[in-house]
Amino acid sequence: MRVIDTINAPGAIGPYSQAFEVLGLIITSGQIPVDPADGSVPEGIAAQAEQSCKNVRAILDAAGSSIDHVVKTTCFLADMGDFAAFNEVYAKYFTSKPARSCVAVKALPKGVLCEIEAIAEK
Repeated sequence: MRVIDTINAPGAIGPYSQAFEVLGLIITSGQIPVDPADGSVPEGIAAQAEQSCKNVRAILDAAGSSIDHVVKTTCFLADMGDFAAFNEVYAKYFTSKPARSCVAVKALPKGVLCEIEAIAEK
């Protein structure tokens, strides 16, 4: 196992790693839309989805993989009413259309609107 850590994505806000590489897979922790440069969170679902996708991409890049190698994502939305707007942004990044689960949850860390976790091949 190898821990993946990059300054190009937000640091963990709890006792976990950004990602692990194991058995040829990169498994990311959920990425909320925090800008790693200054810790800010953009407003609105489109901007937040964009930042979450960028954070996932940065971790995969640091691991020597890429967003094109993602085989599965799990997406969390604070409001399923944001599903269409979230999908519009998500589709720009995950063009290979990996397997996906997308669920609404009661709340997300820091009051954000979305979170994305991914599994990619190396």
